[in-house]
Amino acid sequence: MSEAQLLADLATLGIDFVALEHEAVFTVEESEAIHAALPGAHTKNLFLKNGDGTFWLVTVDHARRVDLKALAPAVGAKKFSFGKAEDMERLLGVTPGAVTPLAAINDRDGQVRVVIDAALVDADRVHVHPLRNTATIGLSGDNLLRALAHWNHPPIIAGIPERA
Repeated sequence: MSEAQLLADLATLGIDFVALEHEAVFTVEESEAIHAALPGAHTKNLFLKNGDGTFWLVTVDHARRVDLKALAPAVGAKKFSFGKAEDMERLLGVTPGAVTPLAAINDRDGQVRVVIDAALVDADRVHVHPLRNTATIGLSGDNLLRALAHWNHPPIIAGIPERA
């Protein structure tokens, strides 16, 4: 699905958002200027593969240092490794650097399980990419959950374990 279709779907659901166009960003460090321009919670996303072959998309606060070993049992998985870019593109329609929970709109077969950091759920603004890393949109945590449920990806809400 295209970004225009994604935004139209959000509008159909009555989900308001703020948007910011910017240079391409690939890391949390590169996105610091965006954080200053858009108050609220900023995210990073992990595309993971479980030991049993299932794929997971984990969205966390940008500052979290995720403990992958502890994360797997916390969300009912076996053992995580990072998913391949080809699988990400095939299943979610995005490339590394543009990963976003909104990409669940492209997973029509439900092959990717979505996890949202519990710290993001009540946020007034959660900032994510709209299927590309040259823009950021902010929507409420509640509206993010509503959109994911609408796309048949009701997320697992979890406390994300951090590395020491």
